[in-house]
Amino acid sequence: MTSKNNATTKLDYNLVFILILLFLASCLAIYSAQASGQYKENFLIKQIVWYGVGGGIIAAVMTLDSDQLRKLTWYAYGFGIFLLCFLIVAPASIAPVINGAKNWFVLPGIGSLQPSEFVKIFIILGLARVIDQHHQKNAVKTMQSDFWLLIKMGIVAMAPLVLIIKQDLGTALVFIAILIGMIFISGISWKILVPMFSAGVVLIGTVFYFVLWNPEFLAKYLGVGEYQLRRIYSWLDPYSYQGTDAYQLTKSLLAIGSGQTGGKGFGNREVYLPESQTDFIFSVVGEEYGFIGASVLISLFFLLIYHITKVGMETKNNFYTYICVGVISMITFHVFQNIGMTIGVLPITGIPLPFISYGGSALMGNMLALGLIFSIRYHYKKYMFSTTA
Repeated sequence: MTSKNNATTKLDYNLVFILILLFLASCLAIYSAQASGQYKENFLIKQIVWYGVGGGIIAAVMTLDSDQLRKLTWYAYGFGIFLLCFLIVAPASIAPVINGAKNWFVLPGIGSLQPSEFVKIFIILGLARVIDQHHQKNAVKTMQSDFWLLIKMGIVAMAPLVLIIKQDLGTALVFIAILIGMIFISGISWKILVPMFSAGVVLIGTVFYFVLWNPEFLAKYLGVGEYQLRRIYSWLDPYSYQGTDAYQLTKSLLAIGSGQTGGKGFGNREVYLPESQTDFIFSVVGEEYGFIGASVLISLFFLLIYHITKVGMETKNNFYTYICVGVISMITFHVFQNIGMTIGVLPITGIPLPFISYGGSALMGNMLALGLIFSIRYHYKKYMFSTTA
């Protein structure tokens, strides 16, 4: 029976359908965004090409089973660390400083490539491997073993985090979100987690206090730049900075607000928002399709997250389950942060909207993540009567 299964019967068609809907939404939004943008490039064609490349990535990753993914995990993770290290020392000819940050390789014939987008997935694989291997070796849980697991997970996430946190705070926050999500599913005792996260909340509150009332301390002892502080201030009081740091935010609020319930219709944008095809693509959706269109898009993301959750719950392979949790944590944080920053709920961090925003590196990273989910479903169906599926 198993031998008669072919690739078409093992393909996750529900996930394919969701991905097609996201692709269409991305094309519509980018087409409208580039029509009023300041660039002459055809971002829509490039996005379609990147989706095609992403489809190839999914097809390649989907063929890898659990054992192969385990074997490749540390090679992929090590390669990611190498890229981040090389990015720091690379000459400006291939790694220029763009907008004050050195986050991209510029490759002839390809364009810019942001390695941290792929490192997100490598971290997910690394954490999943660490958790799975730890539980296999420690059948009996103790406080000591849980604490040791927490240390190992911290090492896996912190190595790349240290390399990018000063250059790309937004991506660093994604790393942290992935780590937190996988800590919750790792089985570590709440006797360790509650004090740890309580201390984290206190630390965040303390930092926020210094941001508001003693920013000199952060600049002197933590190296927080003035532009980073301005991002916080412009978020808290955008209309006092609408001509400078909060220009994008105030325009985004105007665009989304003017869309009202039903929107202005496809191609009927009136609010000029520079580079809206990237991080502020949700503003385009809000203006043209209003509350209804924005709600439909958010529902698509809920459907995607629900489906990945279902995949993670159905598989009997713990390694696969941990991967699903990591992917869910990454996508959920991306969606929450991106939409939150476009409506003024959260500070602007430069995090794109998954599968919708224009950008080759981000899209390929997300497609790599979905490739892992396709792989899980592909091999789960193949071994659906096995206890190790």
